[in-house]
This record gives sequence, structure tokens and C-alpha cells, in this order.
Amino acid sequence: MSVLLALDSSTETLVVALSRESGLLSHESEGGARASEQMVPQAMALLAQAGLTLAQLDAIAFAAGPGAFTGLRTACAVAQGLAFGAARPVLPIDSLLLVAEDLRLQLAPADLAGTCWVLMDARMNEVYAAAYRWLGDRWETLRAPALYGLPALIEALRGLPPQAVAGNALTAFAQDLAPALPAGIVQASQARSRAAALGSLARQAFLAGRAVDAAEAMPVYVRDKVAQTTAERLAAKGGA
Repeated sequence: MSVLLALDSSTETLVVALSRESGLLSHESEGGARASEQMVPQAMALLAQAGLTLAQLDAIAFAAGPGAFTGLRTACAVAQGLAFGAARPVLPIDSLLLVAEDLRLQLAPADLAGTCWVLMDARMNEVYAAAYRWLGDRWETLRAPALYGLPALIEALRGLPPQAVAGNALTAFAQDLAPALPAGIVQASQARSRAAALGSLARQAFLAGRAVDAAEAMPVYVRDKVAQTTAERLAAKGGA
């Protein structure tokens, strides 16, 4: 019976999940700058609630990215520190796949039989996007997570039309994306439970043998540039 601790601070929400055969214990709260000070205490609180110690974990999962740079580094560093201390492996989890899994947990199997795109607002008029397909017992990646400008993303969506699409970019760029989305497809701009999705993906990854040594844990960055110059911000305002 596997016991998995999973951490996510890739968005503005801090998520800590403890996945056991008997069920899921979880914590979700405001993340951002508070994630680094809250993650370890909340993880320890869940373990205490379950009557477990770090030594009783089988692995520690973390949302590896893409996402907020500081949040990715926080989750990775905490997962590494706890894993080293407990002599346990880690499970890097695709942060965009987490959004697809949240959608899957809400739908009937027939509603997610084709391509599922995940579109997350990356700021600076760009989107983190990836395409997946649910195979009945696992996810297949059709387009790996990447950073897209809107014209490139629209072209990608038209080249690989979605049956379902999820992510907050649906709200942030609603008018731009609408022409590229087929009528009648499943859409979800808000996650129902990132904790449930994180726990589910951690269990899938563990059962698939994707655990790695803690020393190999690395965030997944798909953007090298994290801020605009003043001129770029003014140009973006003018374009808007």
C-alpha cells in the first residue's frame, strides 16, 4: 500500500496532498509569496493527521512545471529536502497535465475520448500550452508543454483540434481563442480540485515506475525571460 506526499506551488494556489489507499488528505490555500513558508508546515500537518511520519512515505511528488518560477523552485526544493531526509525518491509531475487530470476527474470517459489541450495564462501575452490524450488508464502527451504567443497557439489548436480544453487562458484570452476552438467542445477555465488531481497523478506516476532519485529533481522551465522591459510593457499596452 503506497503512501505519497505531493506538493504544488506552480500557480497562485498552494496545494499539498497526501495520497493513501484509504483516500486523500489535502490542503489548498493562497500560494504565491506565502508558499515557501507554508508548504512544510502544511505537509507535516497532513502527515500528523494521518498518523504517519516522513519515513513511512513511499515517494514525494512535486509539480515540476511549467508555471511560476519561484513556485516551481519552492516545490522542487522542498520535495528534494524532504526526500533526502527520508531517503525516498521523488516524482516530478507535469503541471499542465495536472489541469487535464482535474478535468478528467469531472467528466464521463466518453467526454474525454480525444485530444485535450491545457492552456494556462503565462502573462506577457503568452500561454503555457500542451496537448494530451487519455488512453483509459494513463495519459499520452501529444504536444509537450511549451510557451506560445497567441498567433502560434491559434495555429497549433487548428492543426490539432481539441475535443476538450481546460485552463485559465480560456478566460484571459477568451476573444482571441474563440475562433480556434471547435463548437460544442468541453471547456473548463477553473479547476475543481488541484489537490485531487495532484494526488491522482502522483499515484499514476508511482505505479508507472517514474520515481527518480531526489538529486535528479529539477523544475521544468519553458521560458527564459521572466519580465518585460518598460518599453515592452508600453508596447503591449499600445497593442491592447
